[in-house]
Amino acid sequence: MDQEPRIRAVSDHDWNSIVALEADAYTESELSEERAALESRASASPATCFVLDVERRTVGYLLALPYPVFQYPDLTRAESTVFDSRNLHLHDLVIDERFRGRGLAKHLLRHLAEVARSRTHDRISLVAVGGSDSFWSANGYRAHHEVALPSSYGADAVYMSKAV
Repeated sequence: MDQEPRIRAVSDHDWNSIVALEADAYTESELSEERAALESRASASPATCFVLDVERRTVGYLLALPYPVFQYPDLTRAESTVFDSRNLHLHDLVIDERFRGRGLAKHLLRHLAEVARSRTHDRISLVAVGGSDSFWSANGYRAHHEVALPSSYGADAVYMSKAV
């Protein structure tokens, strides 16, 4: 990479790139969401949603929003409630396939942890999909197999969390 990765807030002109990255990552597994649902998650907490640029190109994004512990967004609809929670739910993190393996996801995760601490969140949760629970475990997240998840997240989905 010629330039350092740059993390910045999501802006209105980023949505075409975000939707394309999300579709590339999830359409085959039938986990892709509608644009309105993705936008609603960022609208619920703009300060905890980011895009990642490399060489002036958006190559990743992260959407996180306050959510009660052991709860999670419904993939089939947009957010209608903004929760006041010390738990920050990492709803989605996608890196363009051509840029994976370069530590960019960890770069975004470190940034999210810093922001979470500064905003007094004490926990970050997520739903690992598509067999990604090993990645999340390696990054300090613990599985909560007792949390039942809907089939819309896929058969192998696992609710996970870690202290900030």
